[in-house]
Amino acid sequence: MTIWRPANSITVKAMALIWQDDALLLSEIHDDSGRVTGMRPLGGTVEFGEPWRDALQREFLEELGTRITLLDNHFVMENIYEHHGVTGHEIVFLCHAHFTDSSYYRMDTIIYEISEDTVGTAKWVSPGELAARGLELYPGGLAEKLAKPQEVTRAGRMFS
Repeated sequence: MTIWRPANSITVKAMALIWQDDALLLSEIHDDSGRVTGMRPLGGTVEFGEPWRDALQREFLEELGTRITLLDNHFVMENIYEHHGVTGHEIVFLCHAHFTDSSYYRMDTIIYEISEDTVGTAKWVSPGELAARGLELYPGGLAEKLAKPQEVTRAGRMFS
């Protein structure tokens, strides 16, 4: 297993909020011992000169081999966090999206390639289930943001 630490710079990320009923598609985040400490939406780092929407599409093609449809509603969060004593700092574009291939909605678990030697696991999990399991929703503050219906919409419409 590769031990990951945050970069000593600000990174820009793009993540997709893909819903199935009240569950989000979330990827497991592990600590150095392999224990799941939280989950986050799928996506990745925006490369220099790349628009965040293009980065999000590229990440899904690279990691899952599929396309997603990005909706118009998105928001940006700043995330400053600690990971094993190392400070990380990222700006995250979060965009509601749908899979163009509906077969992904029938999968309970999606295994995807992060790099040549690393795979990730994504599952459909409701924010309430995460809290009940004692797991964090990353980036920090996302759970609170999603709980405010006046600020965030799901599938392009307000929810309650």
